[in-house]
Amino acid sequence: MLPAMNAVFPASEAPLVDPFGRSIAYVRVSVTDRCDFRCVYCMSEDMNFLPKRDILSLEELDRLCSAFVRLGARKLRITGGEPLVRRNVMALFHGLKRHLESGALDEVTLTTNGSLLARHAQELAGCGVRRINVSLDTLDPDKFRAVTRWGDHAGVMRGIDAAEAAGLKIKINAVALEGFNDGEARALVDWAHGRGFDLTFIEVMPLGAMEHDRADQFLPLTKLKAQLEESLTLTPSAYATGGPARYFDVAETGGRLGFITPLSHNFCESCNRVRVTCTGTLYMCLGQEDAADLREPLRRSESDAPLIAAIRAAIARKPKGHDFVIARASKPAVERHMSATGG
Repeated sequence: MLPAMNAVFPASEAPLVDPFGRSIAYVRVSVTDRCDFRCVYCMSEDMNFLPKRDILSLEELDRLCSAFVRLGARKLRITGGEPLVRRNVMALFHGLKRHLESGALDEVTLTTNGSLLARHAQELAGCGVRRINVSLDTLDPDKFRAVTRWGDHAGVMRGIDAAEAAGLKIKINAVALEGFNDGEARALVDWAHGRGFDLTFIEVMPLGAMEHDRADQFLPLTKLKAQLEESLTLTPSAYATGGPARYFDVAETGGRLGFITPLSHNFCESCNRVRVTCTGTLYMCLGQEDAADLREPLRRSESDAPLIAAIRAAIARKPKGHDFVIARASKPAVERHMSATGG
């Protein structure tokens, strides 16, 4: 464990509430903009990554996460890029474990492409991680290589097996892509539910300039849901994780199916989330450019007072929602890639 990651910070500050009365209890923290895949809807194949000096150290990330815990955050999700490619990233999980043990934090979760899960799954479980999301858009190894450009399907499957063996609860995230995996949706449901995993379909989001026109990729989940309901019975579920997915119970499989619909039906009215990039930039909304620099107060003072003041000032201007639109040849809603924002 890193020496700077020992202190327990009680949740002693007044909690964060935005201008619309939404309590901010869920923080998604990116630890790197780098990834070992180049998914066609997420990153350009020839990406320019950030210099090391701009990236928060693991100690700084721990301090930032701890400040949010102190301000009432109950859930932290560690993201990237691919978070497990960050050198020594497990030290951060070991450090955050103290907030789980003290009861100040309900859970630490992880979103991953699964490529390095076989190496880290057991240690993640030992750090108190109980749930993970694994991105998997297809069960076909050749299509998987095509959509990720660099990904190894067999390696991801080994990672999923290792996570299951370690006792981690797994949710599969699949980005719905027109003409790519829409015909595979039922097979994905059957496979995931057959393994005891929840499955969530996600609409492609207009973030960052890409080689492909996103209008060609976009598949409204209203269409996919209607397709699935030709053979499955979907009943609205009371289950919720604090994230944006709307869940349905599937009678035929006994499993749970989620839909994240930032375009066809946004989820802003109940948004309790903010995102922090690996450079310490706080985005109050995924689909807006307004942001706050948390790296400067982190590095300016050993006291957390400037950092907490910056967080409060940012939450005070959290917008009501985003206005994602995908149209042929349109510019992305925001210029930054999803990998830079935090997946």
